[in-house]
Formats: sequence, structure tokens, C-alpha cells
Amino acid sequence: MPNWTGGNCVELLPLGEALFPALLRAWRAACSEIWLETYIFHDDPVARELAQALVDAARRGVRVRVLVDGLGSNRSIGTLQALFDASGVEFMVYRPWRHWFDFVQRGHWRRLHRKLCVVDATQAFIGGINLIDDRLDLHHGWSTQPRLDYAVALRGPAALQVRASMKRLWLRTAATGSVRRRLAHAPGPDLLRSAPTRRRYLAELLDANGLSASAAVLQHCADGGQSMRAALVVRDNLLHRRAIEHAYIRAIDRARSSVLLATPYFYPGRAFRAALQRAAQRGVEVTLLLQGRADYRAAAWAAQALYAEMLRCGVRIREYQRAFLHGKVAVIDEVWATVGSSNIDPLSLLVNREANLLVRDARFARALATHLRAQIDDALPVEPARLRRRVAWWVPPLVALVARLLIVLAGGTRRY
Repeated sequence: MPNWTGGNCVELLPLGEALFPALLRAWRAACSEIWLETYIFHDDPVARELAQALVDAARRGVRVRVLVDGLGSNRSIGTLQALFDASGVEFMVYRPWRHWFDFVQRGHWRRLHRKLCVVDATQAFIGGINLIDDRLDLHHGWSTQPRLDYAVALRGPAALQVRASMKRLWLRTAATGSVRRRLAHAPGPDLLRSAPTRRRYLAELLDANGLSASAAVLQHCADGGQSMRAALVVRDNLLHRRAIEHAYIRAIDRARSSVLLATPYFYPGRAFRAALQRAAQRGVEVTLLLQGRADYRAAAWAAQALYAEMLRCGVRIREYQRAFLHGKVAVIDEVWATVGSSNIDPLSLLVNREANLLVRDARFARALATHLRAQIDDALPVEPARLRRRVAWWVPPLVALVARLLIVLAGGTRRY
């Protein structure tokens, strides 16, 4: 179950044009530490400005730790490495992608898909936005319109949950040697045989589990007029294998008036689909905002394979056409909301490391719903008559077969 805390302030940051300036302000004001995780850290002008801000922070004595995914950031790892090595930024690559046979190596598709940042243990950033220009797509090049994506800025006790999760992952991967290490100070597995080093890492691990949190951090937003309940929910391969999926299903099952859900990749399992269908059948207005411009054709086919099933149950589907859709958000009854990195597909729900923030606050939920509805109003409705012309009879069974094979190849469970 999510660990809900009160006294949080959560600010919606639509698109990179809102997130990136907020990150730069936070990093330039950082006093003690910056933790960063991302799937893509590119080397375009926007990303280079962000990287330089991390370098500047490290040079003035801030401890900066950056963890990127070896597949998502594969094109820019060399550039980042050269820049960070010279500045004291501690840098690691999660599951490096080295050879062609990594494509068929069981378990190698388990990627670090989280987009998280914590500054000075007081401010966190969570969402689906990678560190790359909004108008640049690695596969399709530049476009005139930015991707539709979301993040949030968070202050309050929930920021400690984010920091603890990031620190646990950093320490565990550094200690086990399961990543290619690019560290200025952190030891490898052999050095952990030293008793002083083991004690220091144990102390850090205890702190990462919230056992030595500063009481001062817990006071953020507690005395302000804007106090929200929030919780971090993560998906990993140990204790939280289906935590994000279950959080979605519980919230959908409690819906009374509306469910708004936006995701670029939509191929949920039976339990998730059943929750959406139950909600629609009891009179809840269920609306899905999905890709209209497909960045991966196979992903579009997977979603379209479920269109008929969803439409029959009264679920409304809209396809976003203005640009690529990358946001992974939901609003239920304009009271409960989530913003994060998790798509509604097998890779996110069963395989990747993901992180979403849950928020129970009417003001925040209404703000997100208002932004989402504006995009939905501008999107293309999916009608049954048009659907029959688009989805051939053989598409659903083929997609189901490929999805099962992918889940097995990625090392996930067969049950979905």
C-alpha cells in the first residue's frame, strides 16, 4: 500500500518548458546534494545546459549523483562521461547496452525508466519528461510542436520517500556491481570488504530507508495554506512488482464520476482492463487520451487491438494528433491524481523500474484535469465505424502473442 503523507506542496509542470527552468533554478541554488535518475539524458542544447548546471553545482561542492539508463541514454553516455569525469559528478550507467545480442538476452530489457530528482533532501521532481528538448525525438528528429508530457515539483515529507528510493537504488547497484560504474568516490564490491567502508555504506543505506531523516524536512508546507496528501509508488523486481498497477486499479474501482487517463503506450492486462470496464458500466465517464501520432508502430497496433473491447463497454478514446504524446498521468473524480514514468503496458507494469507520485488534493487534481481536458477536446475521437476500417481481424491475436513473448524475454511474469 502507498505510504501517504500530509503537508506536501505539489506543483504541476506541463512539458519540458516548465520542468527544465525549474530544474535549473533548483540546481543553481543547491547547497548540499543533487540526486538525478533519468532514462534519456541527451546531448542537445537543452540537455547540455542542464548537464552544465550539474557540473557547476559539483564544482562548488555540492554532491551530485547521476544515474542514467544504458539503453535510453546510449547515444550520449560518452559525452556525459567526459563532462562529468572532469567535474566530480558521480555518474553511473544502469545496464549498459553493449552488443547486438543484448536484444535477446533474458532480463536485459529491464530498464531504468524512472525520471526522478531530489535537491537538498527538500525538493523533488517526478514525472515522465526525459532530459531532451521537447521538440526532438531520437527516432523521428525535430518537430515544430513539443511532446505532450508532464512532471511535478514536490516539497514536503514525500520528497524524503523519493530520496530514499533513489539512494537505495544507487547503493545497491554500486555494491552489487550490476552497472558500469562511473564514480568519483563510491567504492566497488571489492572495497566493501573494508570494515569502515561497510559501516559508512550501512549508515547511508539506513538513511536511504528513512531511519535518519531530518525532522526539519518534515516541516515543509506543514504550516502553509496549501497542504496535500501525496505518496511515491514505485515498480521494481523485489517488493513492488505490481505496485503501480494496483494503485491504478484501486483508484479506478473507487471512481464515482470520471476517470481521465493519458498514456502513449496502452496495453494493460486483464485486471486493469476489467477495472476500466466496470467503471464505465456503472456510469463513470472513462476517457483515454492515447497516441494519434505513433512513434513506434507496434505500440500503436497494441493499443488499437484493444479499442473495440474498450468502446463496447462505454470507454471513450481520443487520439492526440498535435504532436507526440509522452505523458503518463491520470485524474479520478478530480480528487485523486498521478503523474509519473509508468506507461500502461507490459514493460512498465511488469518489467521496468518506474516511479509515480500519487496526489490526493482537489486543487491539484482539478488543475491537471483542466490541462488534460483541453488536450482531449483537441484530440480525434475514435468511433466504432472508423475503427473497423483500421484494425484487421488478425491484429489482436498477433499483438497478444508478441506481448507474451516480450514479457518472457524481458524476464517478467507470464500472468498479465
